[in-house]
Amino acid sequence: MEPPPPPEDSRIPLDSAEKIILRWDSTASEEARERMIFESDRQEVDRYLQAIDEIQRSLSSTSLSGDDSQGSNKVNTTIQIAMARLEDEFRNILLGHTSPIETDSFTSTTGIDPSSSTLSFSSITTSPTELDDLVDDHFGEEDLADASGRSSYRSSCSIREIDLVPSDAIFDLRSIAERMISANYLRECIQVYGSVRKSAVDASFRRLGIEKLSIGDIQRLEWEQLETKIRRWIRAAKVCVRVLFASEKRLCEQIFEGVGTAVDDACFMETVKGPAIQLFNFAEAISISRRSPEKLFKILDLHDALMDLIPDIDVVFESKSSESIRIQAAEILSRLAEAARGILSEFESAVLREPSKVPVPGGTIHPLTRYVMNYISLISDYKQTMNELVVSKPSTGSRYSGDPTTPDMEFAELEGKTPLALHLIWVIVILQFNLEGKSKHYKDTSLAHLFMMNNVHYIVQKVKGSTELREMIGDDYLKKLSGKLRQAATNYQRATWVRVLYCLRDEGLHVSGSFSSGVSKTALRERFKSFNAMFEEVHRTQAAWLVPDPQLREELRISISEKLIPAYRSFFGRFKSHIENGKHPENYIKYSVEDLETAVLDFFEGYQVSQHLRRRSG
Repeated sequence: MEPPPPPEDSRIPLDSAEKIILRWDSTASEEARERMIFESDRQEVDRYLQAIDEIQRSLSSTSLSGDDSQGSNKVNTTIQIAMARLEDEFRNILLGHTSPIETDSFTSTTGIDPSSSTLSFSSITTSPTELDDLVDDHFGEEDLADASGRSSYRSSCSIREIDLVPSDAIFDLRSIAERMISANYLRECIQVYGSVRKSAVDASFRRLGIEKLSIGDIQRLEWEQLETKIRRWIRAAKVCVRVLFASEKRLCEQIFEGVGTAVDDACFMETVKGPAIQLFNFAEAISISRRSPEKLFKILDLHDALMDLIPDIDVVFESKSSESIRIQAAEILSRLAEAARGILSEFESAVLREPSKVPVPGGTIHPLTRYVMNYISLISDYKQTMNELVVSKPSTGSRYSGDPTTPDMEFAELEGKTPLALHLIWVIVILQFNLEGKSKHYKDTSLAHLFMMNNVHYIVQKVKGSTELREMIGDDYLKKLSGKLRQAATNYQRATWVRVLYCLRDEGLHVSGSFSSGVSKTALRERFKSFNAMFEEVHRTQAAWLVPDPQLREELRISISEKLIPAYRSFFGRFKSHIENGKHPENYIKYSVEDLETAVLDFFEGYQVSQHLRRRSG
């Protein structure tokens, strides 16, 4: 695109135009080397541009006439000198406006240390919540009212273009670009522009704390380091796509749009292709890294962040020349989704096969139970994303029927559940299956049942405590879990207290005879002795067992008291006189009803008690 010819009366004669060009030849003039035209008087700038226009018109006329005279060669030399000068001027104006974007206003209210190289995004010190709020504040729809003249998407998306170069400098850059491209210096113009603006983008990357790390470098880092990097990458990526890259694209459009064919796209890709690949390589490295359960939630965070950015990426990189960036982002998103599905499957296998066989002391909640239930509670917090990613049922049911190492799960009972809900229920099923196996390692059957009761209760409480998890699991399955909890409690009571209460039966105590009181004192003494010994053993043992949930502990004690205390009170009331009237009654009647009520309060506290029960005086 050639500049329009000026009016005849304002045109510069060719010889005068050549003198103006040669006066600013930096290879021949010390003054030209020390001064920049576009930093001079505006009149001087206009005169130089007019001189170039006159030379270009002369060159065009010469080309059309086919004249290869010495004059034509002189014009060619002059235009080369002018283009070299314009290239320098173009570079100088760009360099004057290469400050990195003020990332503070988009990411943090604190200073950023560009020299830090410990972490990819180590310089951001604001808390994640505060930082997200600040980023969200800047990317709200209300900031985009001035973008209505652009594509319809931009009126509602999160892109926020900023002015990287002031309008007067843009006018000068466009004036230079028009003349360089008209003189067939497009490649030189693009190279200068790309090198300078890429340096500015690199500086902004450093301000954001983005390091140049290869995929291999990233995969060799410890996961704890990567967790921090992922959080910071998400916030940095928002700024890069929605502010930095979008603003660089806008700058290219301001300078080059309409100047040649797709020159603005070429300059944009020359500037940001390398940085964009560097940015997305981080997410790509995470997406193809070794899978393990602890990575799921950060991978979902990455997935959600990238999913949120995809519409903006499609707008910023909409041209054919930037298609590779769009494809890379979409492929990373797909790999992150596959990684999340794979991790869930591997998590299920890990829960089923978790091999620990050492019983937890006191029958308390197993660490596996806490880990698994906290894990699936977190999954439920990501249910919107996970429901989109998890589309198939878990690999169980009839496929594993008859396999003693794997539980069955009947899908028919769970009609209408989403695939994700079925996976979460399946995790609970295999957790219980594993726990039942672990309970068999307790030598005391009562403790095995208490262990199951503690763990099933924890499962039930975690489901009830999470609105999202409860909604997915459903009340029907929750009732089934509550039934298993009641069954475990019943099994404990039977295993512990049936034999204790058996001592308080009437059977075998009554005798007949004219000189008899109707009660065998010998048998009665043995009953009291047996009861005392059994209760003392249960008290000593089960005070050291642990029921960590206060409400469950209290309910269990009440349940014990409701069976034990009335039985003992009745037995004690009916038969104590037969012992008290004999020798050494204290050897047989050791505890009052109140003593037993007090002793029950020691149960399931998780610490050793005195060898002997506390007895009331008198």
